[in-house]
Amino acid sequence: MAQHTRKGAQFQAVTANRLNDGIVVYLTAGGRWSESLQEAAVAEGKEAAEALLARAEPAVADNSIVEPYLFEVARDEGGIRAASVREVIRQAGPTVRLDLGKQAELPDVHR
Repeated sequence: MAQHTRKGAQFQAVTANRLNDGIVVYLTAGGRWSESLQEAAVAEGKEAAEALLARAEPAVADNSIVEPYLFEVARDEGGIRAASVREVIRQAGPTVRLDLGKQAELPDVHR
């Protein structure tokens, strides 16, 4: 599985794409997949992150999601935010028209 995070990342979450529609989803603490990053389970440290990623395997096996991977997140007063531009773009959708789609509903994270 791919990993899009720094080696020393403190906090990580798991993301993937839902197989039936391609939507970006995040693994929650309850083991379900959510379209909201704010609902993502956050692992602290390498071992906890690897365990969190392993929890994605059943969804791969039953063809619910594809290509789960860890990515670095940060916690702040606003909740959870992606640490990389790549994940901000995945979360918001295409950057062609910022007034349309999911990016129109997000705070000014990339404007």
